[in-house]
Amino acid sequence: MLKKLALLAACAWAAGVSPAMAADSLLDRINAKGTITVGTEGTYAPFTYHETDGTLTGYDVEVTRAIARKLGVTVEFKETQWDAMLAGLKAGRFDLVANQVALTTPERQATFDKSEPYSWSGAMMLVRADNDDIKSLEDVKGRKAAQTLSSNYGELATKLQAEIVPIDGMAQGLLLIRQKRAELTFNDSLALLDYLKKNPDAGLKTAWEAPADEKLGAGLIANKGNDEALAKISAAIVELREDGTLKKLGEQFFGKDISVK
Repeated sequence: MLKKLALLAACAWAAGVSPAMAADSLLDRINAKGTITVGTEGTYAPFTYHETDGTLTGYDVEVTRAIARKLGVTVEFKETQWDAMLAGLKAGRFDLVANQVALTTPERQATFDKSEPYSWSGAMMLVRADNDDIKSLEDVKGRKAAQTLSSNYGELATKLQAEIVPIDGMAQGLLLIRQKRAELTFNDSLALLDYLKKNPDAGLKTAWEAPADEKLGAGLIANKGNDEALAKISAAIVELREDGTLKKLGEQFFGKDISVK
């Protein structure tokens, strides 16, 4: 038995995985109804943040807790800075990451795998609530668009031949629209939905949203080699979508179901 464990440890180290992780895999813990550890920021509202009483919450956090209940496991969150999060996952400091990760780069795709998405986002355009002239991308040409110059949303507005009103960030852009110093702004749909949810009297509305085939899905992230565990997690996410749990959480944090395209 000792020889078998020593061989397992040696193989694990050779593969770049700690012996503890190899002997007690994510799949093992799920099957044994054990504890899974999840890395998250805790400072990225409304996805992962703290209530005034210190309680960790947010859309990604509550979705993860719902997944854990479906699987019958206990979830332990480990808060870490974004820059260190995926490195921590790779090093085995936690089993999963829940932090709006979409795995869009080849480098990430080569190292990590993603579950069934539990949220979808894409570009969205906001205008004043009393603006009935801008309803589509074709209406953007020649209009004043409040955009950060270096963002992909600024590039979109430029491509559509809008007149760019330079800004430092989303909040400034929305203020300029309310002040009628700009007519529209493009940004991430989840960020804008969060703003509208928190500011229902802002006098702004959605004029356009990216079609389903242009949206990116975020899910729980795991290291490569956890296919069976991710399959169980993905099945739980599908059940949560079908039983209305994800819809309820989306409406709670965004005022809209964001679990579907």
